Amino acid sequence: MTSKTTWAPRRMRTSGNAWTSRGIQAVFAAAVGAAAVLGASAEMVTLHPQATREALINPGMGFCYYAYAGRLWAYSARNRNYDTLDWFPGCSTVYMRLLWSDLEPEEGDFRWDVLDRLAQPWIAKGKKIAVRVICCNQTANATPDYVRDAGAKGIWFTYDHDGAVKKFPQRWEPDYADPVFLEKFGRFLDAFAARYDGDPSVAFVDIGSFGIFGEGHSKYLGQLRKKDPKEFDRQVAMHLDLWRKKLPNTYLVVSDDVCGARNPDPDHPNMKKARDMGIGFRDDSIFCYRPPDYWTHAHWARNFAPTLPVVIETGHYSIIGYDGRWNTDLLLKCVEDHRASYFSIHDYPAEHLKLFRSQIEEINLRLGYRFVLKEVSYPSEVEADSPVAISSTWLNAGVAICYAGATLAWSLVDDAGHVCWSVTDGSFDFKSLEPTLEGKEHPVKVVSRVRFGRTVKNPDPDNCLVWARDTGRDPGVWNVMLPSGTYTLCVSAGTRQGTPVIALPLKDGRADRRYPLGRIIVRDAAALRSE
Repeated sequence: MTSKTTWAPRRMRTSGNAWTSRGIQAVFAAAVGAAAVLGASAEMVTLHPQATREALINPGMGFCYYAYAGRLWAYSARNRNYDTLDWFPGCSTVYMRLLWSDLEPEEGDFRWDVLDRLAQPWIAKGKKIAVRVICCNQTANATPDYVRDAGAKGIWFTYDHDGAVKKFPQRWEPDYADPVFLEKFGRFLDAFAARYDGDPSVAFVDIGSFGIFGEGHSKYLGQLRKKDPKEFDRQVAMHLDLWRKKLPNTYLVVSDDVCGARNPDPDHPNMKKARDMGIGFRDDSIFCYRPPDYWTHAHWARNFAPTLPVVIETGHYSIIGYDGRWNTDLLLKCVEDHRASYFSIHDYPAEHLKLFRSQIEEINLRLGYRFVLKEVSYPSEVEADSPVAISSTWLNAGVAICYAGATLAWSLVDDAGHVCWSVTDGSFDFKSLEPTLEGKEHPVKVVSRVRFGRTVKNPDPDNCLVWARDTGRDPGVWNVMLPSGTYTLCVSAGTRQGTPVIALPLKDGRADRRYPLGRIIVRDAAALRSE
């Protein structure tokens, strides 16, 4: 151990015993200029933690399980209601794509229980839900019959899937600009928003009121776009405005096909409008085209990714996996090209995992954000309430930023596992970590200037006689709020209040998402007691 260096701060007070903020800043400034702050009074412990390869469940990212996919039986029919897919690496979100008529079969008669049956187990586990409500589908009258009965305009059509026209009966598609349709759907959205707008358990909501499957395309819309592209774009903008007005506090996303399939325009007006409104992007067209166009709208995703999370969805492997449109080797590249935060399991999850486990494991190392602690250095001993500097170097190994942000926190835990002190570094936000793209890493060194413990001069020693008797200390000198002893130093990422939120790829993490690093000794503030 190095020789002890005592640093005695000049006490700067207002009336009473509180230090002024200016005084604290002056003390820290003096400390920064002294070697004592960086641990000259103790040996420095330097660690290079080995990052794990575990799949992490974190907010704002992850695999999405399609529990409903336009049909109430797909793809949850083989799983129990309470199965939250803890066995599927990185699955953070249950995605429910439902017909409007599933949720409001009669006007004003809402069946939220169809959502709740699946949502509640996931929310209880701290996971998230995502929803799309669609008004046109290949399997049913997605728009409730009462809307058409009220006079809403639309067309009847026969769904043609790969020439299998005879397998499907006639279906109805609304005129998406019809005032009766918009008024009725607006009322539905009012009820939907009353339940879900701003709910922290909601990861995102798709804008699904436009086109078949809610994806922004159909035979009718294709003809409209070809005949009158300005009217097509006007209707898209109308639906963007409607959803944003009704759900101002919810992360909304819109599908790529609202701008047309294989559109090379780098900044289409509909995409720009969505970005300007804080509406995100999802690409529903992965592996839906013949090679070499395995996907065609990654350029739009990359325009959104600097500020908004991107969602990607592949076509059904069971349908396209054998006709040349699916390329397993490109799954990870797809995530990287789109800077994706969410990846959809557009199939039965158990079969998907069996077929693509190795690819899923690799995707989990890149999808969204992933904060790797490359190095940490801290003094082996500290004085209570004395300034301490902890140096840490961080890397975002993912392809996207942490859009919500997170605060770095350091905690002291005793041998019984109790958190005895926690302090945050408000000068650093994990959101600032740039993703790792095209092999380029962007490590950032952070020096957290913190204090462990708080010392105050006792203004009324006569009221501390019991404490004096039990501790053998003079109650009129200094009271140390953090007992001296040896603690485990833990690191975490979370709220500004220091509550851990983000899972880190570090070994031996606690259930509360604090990660032990090593031992640190806290001594009484001897210099202060000697005054």
